[in-house]
Amino acid sequence: MRILNVLFFGDVVGAVGLQALLSQLPELSERYAAHAVIVNGENIVQGKGLTSVEAETLFAAGVHCITTGNHIWENWKSRPLLTENPRVLRPYNYPAENPGRGWCHVNLPNGAVLGVIQIQGRIFMQPIDDPFKAVQDAVARLKPLTRNIIVDFHADATSESVAMGWFLDGSVSAVLGTHTHVQTADATVLPNGTAYITDVGMTGPYDSVIGMDKEIAIKRMRLQTAHKYETATQAVRVCGVHVAIDETTGTCVQIQAFQSPPPRTSIINPFT
Repeated sequence: MRILNVLFFGDVVGAVGLQALLSQLPELSERYAAHAVIVNGENIVQGKGLTSVEAETLFAAGVHCITTGNHIWENWKSRPLLTENPRVLRPYNYPAENPGRGWCHVNLPNGAVLGVIQIQGRIFMQPIDDPFKAVQDAVARLKPLTRNIIVDFHADATSESVAMGWFLDGSVSAVLGTHTHVQTADATVLPNGTAYITDVGMTGPYDSVIGMDKEIAIKRMRLQTAHKYETATQAVRVCGVHVAIDETTGTCVQIQAFQSPPPRTSIINPFT
């Protein structure tokens, strides 16, 4: 069995998230013997989108594909990048008149070919095209090129993410959730060989409200009026998953979620 090791890093928030990823990527790539690296980069520029500067920095550091999500449209400087670089994806199920692509294939240095698909959910989000029909179309387009396919499912509702995992089990190598910025504890390999996790988690500042300054976020929620979000800067952590794929069959043999550095935990005994 020839194994294809893929690292996928969840939503990178702000300049501090980007710098943390860049500083830890060499060690993490070595630890997991990574053949391919995918990064969700929709929140890099002050929480909204990314530009060619950040994208080229990631590619120069060894990243093979950048996925995004709904926030990519909130930064107009992101749009030329979507048009110019086929390895920067936007959700495939937005109307086709929008710039960019929703899937790509990458020829890796070890000779393997990796397919990547970006799909966005609809529950609690924009009423865009059917993600289930869209992902079927993208898979059909990639299958003649490779069996090794990673799907970034950018969704808000855990039920929709779980449904997508079951829907694609056996059709793709992995369904990896993004968008909520909270790493879930359900990483698993489904019965027909597809790796699944509801959300990979956030790469960014954890002394925050999912990456944003917590005082501003609380003020917005309490007062129900607009206050400009600012990205936080403290307690930065890198979140991701390692997926090991049987390159011949495209099925996953292992998925492991990680956080670096690990979160602080404590055990409180209520009887003392």
